[in-house]
Amino acid sequence: MNEREELLPEPLPAEPLGVVTRWLAEAWAAGRQPNANAMVLATATRDGRPSARVVLCRDIVPQPGYVVFYTNYHSSKGRQLENNPRAAAVMHWDALSRQVRIEGVVVPSPAAESDAYFASRAWDKRLGAWASAQSEPLASRAALERAVAAAARRFGAPVPGTPAAAAAVDIDIPRPPHWGGYRLWADAVELWVEGSQGRIHDRARWSRTLQSAAGTAFEAGAWRVTRLQP
Repeated sequence: MNEREELLPEPLPAEPLGVVTRWLAEAWAAGRQPNANAMVLATATRDGRPSARVVLCRDIVPQPGYVVFYTNYHSSKGRQLENNPRAAAVMHWDALSRQVRIEGVVVPSPAAESDAYFASRAWDKRLGAWASAQSEPLASRAALERAVAAAARRFGAPVPGTPAAAAAVDIDIPRPPHWGGYRLWADAVELWVEGSQGRIHDRARWSRTLQSAAGTAFEAGAWRVTRLQP
């Protein structure tokens, strides 16, 4: 039960992702969830068959209004996004009694942005991005370990889990072309807070139109906002 007295602001903010950014920072500061940036990402096939999984939100950009996550472009979600580039995401902080829903259009991040993030990852995780054909069938765990060892030989790296790997500080492993970021451009955002001490939950929805612009950007209309019945 939420013991804090919290309602959404009155009047409601003109744009929602600034609030989401603040909520995420407060969730990290509270330290009550190990991955405060975890979000459920829902995608669908061309014929509308949905699937969902947890990914990590790596950035929120209130203006012009998108969130960023990273994955293998050849994964099941990557293939779904190629055929049906709309998605929905949910971030839920149970300890803070807050929830965020985001819907919108997904486009690949610029290559430079993906390169920069990939370079910030630990070298063994960078190696894994080369070794794993994400979402594809796997004959055995041993087959995956052989793929990791082959990737290690390719880049002159020790095999993860060995004593040599434990001593390795960093190794130059470039980003594979099949791995990178996505930007979920929001055209609808809902914020929800749990009422406390018998108070009714508070909920609001922002929506706007997106029109394709140059590259992977959009021209966004003004946000429209309304409270919703909880």
